Amino acid sequence: MDGDADAVVKARIRIGWNKFRQLLPLLTNRDISLIRRGRLYSSCVRSSMLHRSETWPVRKENEVTLQRAEMRMVRRMCSVKVKDRVPSKELRERLGIDDMILILQQNRLRWYGHVLRKEDTDWVKKCMEYEVVSRPRGIPKRTWREVLRKDCQARNLNREDAMDRGRWKKLIKIG
Repeated sequence: MDGDADAVVKARIRIGWNKFRQLLPLLTNRDISLIRRGRLYSSCVRSSMLHRSETWPVRKENEVTLQRAEMRMVRRMCSVKVKDRVPSKELRERLGIDDMILILQQNRLRWYGHVLRKEDTDWVKKCMEYEVVSRPRGIPKRTWREVLRKDCQARNLNREDAMDRGRWKKLIKIG
């Protein structure tokens, strides 16, 4: 709305919690293995939280908010309290899920590769060429392009890599 992802992140977290509550009997059922609960969580809850996240110009605060919400759900599925001091990484390993921030980054990079491979006449590809000419005073809001540039630097990727779909898919894959 205002050029940032604050409102959409809050809305998607709320949607994720609603989906989590709907599936609570299954996600907390001790007769179902943690791996199966993790798969159910990833396919239903996490996917609803990250729906259309490919174009969010996320800031660190948004990432922290998403991770916090996810870890509350993960702890509840594993029946672990914060005071038990079990590391988040260990809980995610028990459920067989990846870090949400890595999934978010992978979604952005997948969409970026898709757009780069489009025809030059396509309107979506043309939109990527436009730059923000003027910014308001103060700390400027982070743009999607800046977030994407950071993602590409973190994984040592460039535009030419995206032209080969199979190679791009392997390069952006987690793990």
